[in-house]
Amino acid sequence: MASYFVVRDVLSRLVAASALLVGLAAGGSAEAASSFTLFESGHVRPLALSPDGKLLFAVNTPDNHLEVYRVKDQGIEHRASIPVGLEPVAVAARSDTEVWVVNHLSDSVSVVELTQGARAGRVVQTLLVGDEPRDIVFAGPGRRRAFITTAHRGQNVPFDPQLTTPGVGRADVWVFDADHLGPTLAGTPLTIVSLFSDTPRALAVTPDGSKVYAAAFHSGNRTTSLHEGLIPNGGEAAGGVPGPATNAEGIPHPETGLIVKFNGAHWVDELNRVWDSSVRLSLPDKDVFVIDANASPPRQLPGAAGFYTGVGTILYNMVVNPVSGKVYVSNTEAGNEKRFEGPGIFAGHTIRGHLHESRITVLGPAGSVTPRHLNKHIDYNTCCAPVPNAENQKSLALPQQMAVTSDGKTLYVATIGSSKIGVFSTAALENNTFVPSTSKQIPVPGGGPTGLLLDEARRRLYTITRFDNAISILSTTTKAEIAHVPMHNPEPPSVVAGRRFLYDASFESSHGDSSCASCHVYGDFDSLAWDLGNPDGAVVDIPGPFESHPLDFGIPDTHHPMKGPMTTQSLRGMANHGPMHWRGDRTGGDEEPSAHPDSGTFDEVRAFMEFQAAFTDLVGRSEFIPEADMQAFADFILQVTYPPNPNRALDNSLTPAQQAGRSFFFNNVSDFSEEGTCVSCHVLDRHANEEFGVDAPGFFGGDGRYTFDLETEAFKSPHFRNLYQKVGMFGMANNDLFPGSDAFLGDQVRGFGFNNEGGVPTLFRFVSSATPDMGFNQSPLTPGGFPPGPEGDVMRREVEQFLLAFDSNLAPIVGQQVTLTRHNAAVVGPRIDLLRARADAGECDLVVKGSHDQEAAGFLYVGAGLFVGDRLCDATIRDAALRHRASRNRGELTYTCAPPGSGERIGLDRDGDGFRDGDEEDEGSDPADPSSTP
Repeated sequence: MASYFVVRDVLSRLVAASALLVGLAAGGSAEAASSFTLFESGHVRPLALSPDGKLLFAVNTPDNHLEVYRVKDQGIEHRASIPVGLEPVAVAARSDTEVWVVNHLSDSVSVVELTQGARAGRVVQTLLVGDEPRDIVFAGPGRRRAFITTAHRGQNVPFDPQLTTPGVGRADVWVFDADHLGPTLAGTPLTIVSLFSDTPRALAVTPDGSKVYAAAFHSGNRTTSLHEGLIPNGGEAAGGVPGPATNAEGIPHPETGLIVKFNGAHWVDELNRVWDSSVRLSLPDKDVFVIDANASPPRQLPGAAGFYTGVGTILYNMVVNPVSGKVYVSNTEAGNEKRFEGPGIFAGHTIRGHLHESRITVLGPAGSVTPRHLNKHIDYNTCCAPVPNAENQKSLALPQQMAVTSDGKTLYVATIGSSKIGVFSTAALENNTFVPSTSKQIPVPGGGPTGLLLDEARRRLYTITRFDNAISILSTTTKAEIAHVPMHNPEPPSVVAGRRFLYDASFESSHGDSSCASCHVYGDFDSLAWDLGNPDGAVVDIPGPFESHPLDFGIPDTHHPMKGPMTTQSLRGMANHGPMHWRGDRTGGDEEPSAHPDSGTFDEVRAFMEFQAAFTDLVGRSEFIPEADMQAFADFILQVTYPPNPNRALDNSLTPAQQAGRSFFFNNVSDFSEEGTCVSCHVLDRHANEEFGVDAPGFFGGDGRYTFDLETEAFKSPHFRNLYQKVGMFGMANNDLFPGSDAFLGDQVRGFGFNNEGGVPTLFRFVSSATPDMGFNQSPLTPGGFPPGPEGDVMRREVEQFLLAFDSNLAPIVGQQVTLTRHNAAVVGPRIDLLRARADAGECDLVVKGSHDQEAAGFLYVGAGLFVGDRLCDATIRDAALRHRASRNRGELTYTCAPPGSGERIGLDRDGDGFRDGDEEDEGSDPADPSSTP
């Protein structure tokens, strides 16, 4: 029987290949939406100039290309498009002919060599690094060393990431000798510098190249959550949660957890009450690190000289003043220690309109840290005037990349939330004497500027406008746009139309400084918890359906508006997962009966439309945004997906411990849900609703139903696709619901853990829940629960390991790539075999890019060991024959596992016009322009 299925699969692939050949030969139109997967990766360093200033390099993130332009007096002239990895976010030019590109989704760095006077180029080597690399700089002796930021995890790391070990830094900087990259599959780093923070993002280098600064991304602000079980019941009068004790209707709120902040001496709440006895960790808040780039190998400077603290909460980018050596850090600072959304009438206070402050923090060489609020003109005591208004127009929101003039006197900053470039005197910025004014701003047509590059010789700024995927050229003298140069964009129109509503603070908030992206950073989360209850709100019924009814456990089947702290949830992967928020209180379940895939509670569009209240009650707007705009926002955001899980083996297998944890998850009767298993509430079904033709099938920990979840309120069963992102908090006081070690565990990199309020630090602690009436321990009613003693702890660790490697929408292989050259066939061959095997399993579309007879060439794997080329005259080519081409001079081939459905676009027909890329190039038409055909 096995051989029958193999033969059937091969035949089906050959039929599909034949259909592909016929379709492309006929010049049929491709469907853009089905060929594009949206990740919403954030730019870090998307632009670079060649050392001689004659070439401009830009990452085309949605199109997976490096764009090369000749810089001219009148603007820029396109020279070449070079395919790189998936989701490129940073670029650096090592020379006029060698360019390095950081590929966020591919966990790789493409080393590109330009040829033919920069009219062509190819990837000559691909370095495999840690998970989600973000930035790159060259520094050290002769600037021969490449520094690259990555997360402390991933399938390519040569170490155990110690995901369950307290006190481990989660930020890495990989360092390569650019002249000696090594013969190994991944490339051989000089060293990997581990830093004590959460995932890193930006890099900056001193003018002499001797020091590299590395910044944490979600660096936190010394806040943490205390679980409800550690807070006395009875409200403020009993030493519990600060008042009010009821909402405006007089209905008491449920007992909840509490956010506390370290003030330098004590952990305090908003009433300044001390909670030191309930906290079992410390948060040193190390934000920016200093690396000695000349050391052999490079290393963090010892002691206090090696880091800066208190820089900001979300650190976006950095730049060094070339004269003073001061470092400028663009960031936002969160106010999550304060409570409540809404008008603040009943409680007397609210954070409406004052969530994050956009800042540039100045770091002095001697260790000083001086934050500067960019919007000090805002009167936060009043809210919310209609937009536009004078206050709004002066604001700068979500500062991104910066540039400083060679004399050190002027700083420019791109602001994605305001679609402007802010212009500052560095002296006024440092002394806080600047006055916010529209006269010190440059509007950016196209919207959403991210990268920023200063061309002083031509008195220009270059910026990428994320909203329309173009390059805007701005005059520093007239403060006007000189030219607007679109890059090819494969995104569906719905993505382009809806993206701005995630970021646009000038439209979304009265003050002009807040947007959805203030907390949902690039559509993800901010690694914080917020208490955004609304005391002026009403209690509402939960529409269901329920897996375990809360009334069965003595919990109300209603949602109280004072919900307590909740960690920010990601906006990724919401499609096919029903109502939204931890409690599922954004839902369409009140409007129609509930049924999969998209009726009532399971209608994600309707649920997202319920977020209109966030604009008026939280971000601070005078009224809802127009319904059509909200619909465009929903159409966009419901396409954002999760990346593959970096803790899962590339062949999608599980380790023995993970497999044992999975077996427990699916089979052991260990809780009080209807079926008694973990999967009863936390449904894992990769094909769920596939029969209905939904765009994103699968349930990954939740199917949209509500349940009782060891808390004082009813919750929606949460998904588990991003649990690995929450690693880094360790230490919790012993309590009845989550018993465990009461030890103080010292310095940690995160203040928020895994449950709704973030007070449970580890998955092991969560599955250790044990009370007489609930929990996961072995009992007469839960015979498959965790047994007492060491045996039970081993099983808990196995479940923890499985959860950290939980399934996601995309298989682990998606994005992975490798470059085959005439020198590395022996080490690269097995990885190509793996890529092909996962493509045969249907987990990815395998594409190959390279050159043949000095012409760019692309190929798509169609099964049975066969590849289709990007020229109609090409016959299908066998795997071995294609690999042999790499043995020729300049014959490098880069193999990439692309998301399923995108292979034809990425490998053969870039613009989706039905004509293959090679044929278009041969005939003189543009393969990146669907209106230009042979």
